[in-house]
This record gives sequence, structure tokens and C-alpha cells, in this order.
Amino acid sequence: MPAISSNKPYRIGRSRTGLGLFATKPIKKGTRIIRYIGPLLDSKKEDEDAIENKYLFELTNRWTIDGSVRQNVARYINHACRPNAESDVKPRKRKVYIRAIKNIEPGEEINYDYGTDYFKAYLKPIGCKCDSCEKKRKKKRAEARAERARLKAKEEKKARAKAEKRAKAKAGEKARSKVAGKTTKANGKAKRLNGHRFVA
Repeated sequence: MPAISSNKPYRIGRSRTGLGLFATKPIKKGTRIIRYIGPLLDSKKEDEDAIENKYLFELTNRWTIDGSVRQNVARYINHACRPNAESDVKPRKRKVYIRAIKNIEPGEEINYDYGTDYFKAYLKPIGCKCDSCEKKRKKKRAEARAERARLKAKEEKKARAKAEKRAKAKAGEKARSKVAGKTTKANGKAKRLNGHRFVA
């Protein structure tokens, strides 16, 4: 890991995605934090155009910075969908700086948006792990749990209603069979007198 002098406002540290770059001092909005460095690759040269790694930073259609070198501390800055920094690209000078777009407090992780192409190629297949996406996932999981609980309660309510209906139907049948039994007994006691039927 490259050594970082103590006067720099950042340090390399453990992050949710592995290693990340963290502020050690307050960084004001608009401040250039660090430069993204590495050898320049020329896409017109076949051997350089064939180089593939996830630290390539495209400046123009022709020039790309290969940021995989250990001296490039900026490579430790992770992607975020709601970042606190951005890449400030100077294509003519063939330089890239990472600049704060919000005030960054000590201990806060420095991050920037890697862009749509990088996101689709590297992050989407495994799922973005930035704070914003983690919060969305937590919210979705909580909503899914709440929905499952709501459906379960609905099913239980239905089952209780069915059970109550069956119990009422049984009670109704019992009552009807009791009445029918009494009527049969009463009919059994009926006698005839002068051709008229009466109950004794």
C-alpha cells in the first residue's frame, strides 16, 4: 500500500467494498482532493488498446489513464450513486482530478460516480454496494417483510372467518336438529279424538 504523507486530507481504510479512501481532515466543497495518475495508453497502439483492468480512466476516444499502478492512491476511491466528489477531467492536459462536490467531514468515505458504462460492466452484475443503494435495498427488504406480514395476517383473518362461519353453521344445524327432534316427539304423542288430531 502506498505511503500517504500526514499533510494529505485522506487515508486508505477498510470499506464495505474492500478498501476505500477516507477523509482525515474537513474537505470543503470545490476542493481538489487528489489526482488520478497512471501511464497514458494510446488506443491507436494495439498492445496498449488491449490492456484490460478496472482502473482504466478514459480521457478521450484516444487517451486513457491506466490507474492500476500502486502510486495511484485515487484508485481506492469507490463508486457511489450519490457521491460527495466528482472526477474533474482535463482532456487537453490529459489529467484527472477528484474534486469535492460537498463538504466532507473527517472519517467520511470519499466517493464519486464511475459513470454508466463502468456501472453496467462491473457493478450492476454484482450489485452496487454504495450507501444509497444499500439504503434502497434495506427499504425494499423492509417493505417486502411488511407485505409478507400483511398477506399472512390477511390469510389468518380469512381462515378465522371461515372457521367462525363453519362453527356458526354447525351450531345452526344442531339447533335445527334439536327442533326437528322435539317436533318428532310431539308428533309421536299426538292422538286422534272424534277424527280430530290433537297433542296430548
